[in-house]
Amino acid sequence: MTRHGADETRREFPIPGRSGESVTLAWAAVTDVGRRRQANEDSLIVQPPVFAVADGMGGHAAGDRASAAAVDRLHALADRDDVDSGVVAEALTLAAQDIDDLAEHLQLGAGTTVTGAVLDLASADDPSFVVFNVGDSRVYSFEGNDLAQVTHDHSVVQELVDAGLISADDAEGHPESNVVTRALGFREVPRPDYWRVPIRAGLRLLLCSDGLTKELGAERLRLHLAARLSATETAGALVDAALAAGGRDNITVIVIDVLDAPETTDRSAYNEGSTGARG
Repeated sequence: MTRHGADETRREFPIPGRSGESVTLAWAAVTDVGRRRQANEDSLIVQPPVFAVADGMGGHAAGDRASAAAVDRLHALADRDDVDSGVVAEALTLAAQDIDDLAEHLQLGAGTTVTGAVLDLASADDPSFVVFNVGDSRVYSFEGNDLAQVTHDHSVVQELVDAGLISADDAEGHPESNVVTRALGFREVPRPDYWRVPIRAGLRLLLCSDGLTKELGAERLRLHLAARLSATETAGALVDAALAAGGRDNITVIVIDVLDAPETTDRSAYNEGSTGARG
């Protein structure tokens, strides 16, 4: 398990070109090996402007190294003010190459999911998070009292749900519930999807590996976020609840709170598509 960055209870980010305006965030990250695994193959980064969770695959050492490769490449973007979807795509391409190199002599290969949110204060009219995803780790948004899943799983069961062959409630119990259709590594060309989420005061983002969502349904997640505890308390409570529910996998949670932000007219998240280039 690799972690970059520390929790923050309050940090202000000036908006370039807008005198006196800023975005204020708080964030916290918690990870746990769970009750059934011997090693934690998740990794995370909370190093502005990048927040991300990676869930490694390929066995004990391989999965840990694969997820570390993802967050290590994203860590190279820390403290930059020009990070957008294109910059993220380049970092993920390099991470995929790193993973393929380390897995060259591994019979089962190695790979990782990765999902995250980049603080983008400069490239659009209003401040926003650029959310990205490869695999079945997830990003949720919570505003008012409503929870919404921003990302779309790249998994066999999600394809079955999309085709109307099984219900969303049946997906977690499906025998292929752990099979992803996109990942970094396994000699695949990275194909991340992107969304832009407008930043508004009161917004909460939840980033998590599937060790959380295997144990807690959407309503349980919503209730924890609706309790309005601090980011630190909320992240800890979510991991504790997942452990109490069984803790069958590694569990990693990042909670980001927008404490203050300028008003914006943009009211909804939107999909920016996907990329598949590899250098």
